[in-house]
Amino acid sequence: MRLATWNINSIRLRIDLLKRLTEEQSPDVICLQETKVVDDLFPADAVKALGYLHIAFHGMKGYNGVAILSRQPLEAVESLQWCGKQDCRHLSAVLPGDIELHNFYVPAGGDTPDPEENDKFAHKLAFLDEMNAWFTANRSSSRKMVLVGDLNIAPLESDVWSHKQLLKVVSHTPIEVEKLTAIQTQSDWVDAVRQFIPEPERLYSWWSYRSRDWTKGDRGRRLDHVWVSPPLRDFLSGATVLRDARSWEKPSDHVPVIVDINTD
Repeated sequence: MRLATWNINSIRLRIDLLKRLTEEQSPDVICLQETKVVDDLFPADAVKALGYLHIAFHGMKGYNGVAILSRQPLEAVESLQWCGKQDCRHLSAVLPGDIELHNFYVPAGGDTPDPEENDKFAHKLAFLDEMNAWFTANRSSSRKMVLVGDLNIAPLESDVWSHKQLLKVVSHTPIEVEKLTAIQTQSDWVDAVRQFIPEPERLYSWWSYRSRDWTKGDRGRRLDHVWVSPPLRDFLSGATVLRDARSWEKPSDHVPVIVDINTD
């Protein structure tokens, strides 16, 4: 099974880029974040024309939104609300082989890394705490699970272009890294991509729109992740960060992250 996760930054605006991804990489499952469309206007027919007949989506106008596109049936589709907000940041489904898939769009957190001054940052920290508590209370690490999405945190020093310069920048602050690492450790999640592209190799999946030439200085961050539970670790067979997608016409500021899992 080839699984891709991608913050597409508007599925309707970038449906042609989604088509290009499917033609060049042929993923079996695609998890999208920031679809930015209400459910009634989700381009289901266009997605089905790409070969993804099984679709789940949960969206809102102009912001957030998540979707799972699959060539194989999806079961037990569910969307949980986090921090008491109806903001469309999570979608789960069970894939063939009884693999439970969770697709997340963690809040970005604004610009100021102080929860007392910045409600958005406080929301992000609370969201991470709630994720940790939910998986601890409701799921065992012995279950076959995959967690993907734009987690909006670059946890490792090699996940950012400059560890020292970004320590006080939202997405790489110590408190964010601590909370994301706690989720990973508490539920024994395996960082699937780093199994194949290990530290200290630098690896990014996001480059700011603020830089007209994103390749200049290569000032990226790895915000998009694929984790698997321990029963799937030995079935991982490859991983790719599709860096070139950042140069596609009218690109998202994120690129697809792809992981191959041998489910035979």
